[in-house]
Amino acid sequence: MAEFCKQFNEKTENMYEKGVPVGVKLSAFSDRTFKFDVRSPPTSFLILKAAGMEKGPQQPSIDRPSGYITPEAVYEIAKMKHRDEMRWHLPLEGVARSVVGTARSMGVVVREAEDDADSEEEKK
Repeated sequence: MAEFCKQFNEKTENMYEKGVPVGVKLSAFSDRTFKFDVRSPPTSFLILKAAGMEKGPQQPSIDRPSGYITPEAVYEIAKMKHRDEMRWHLPLEGVARSVVGTARSMGVVVREAEDDADSEEEKK
């Protein structure tokens, strides 16, 4: 166990900021050796971070969005998720659509940055 922690910390030290949750696939063998793969953070965590939110809404709704992210942020998240072992064979567009779907289910709307300024002016 201590050896796993040591190797895990060494491998993830430069990958992500401290405190970012990551997935790990751990394979333990009968001769007491192990192998592990570090995966990217959960999509929902990356969306919340991109939207500048600490946590998601209790009752997400597209009619009352709880946050906004840009298509550029969706693309960056999709690139990060595309590197995972289970998604490398999928087209990047498909991974991006999955990110948009996750955002929608969280009540986060994808829109251009200019739309933010336009909606602010309409409210005034």
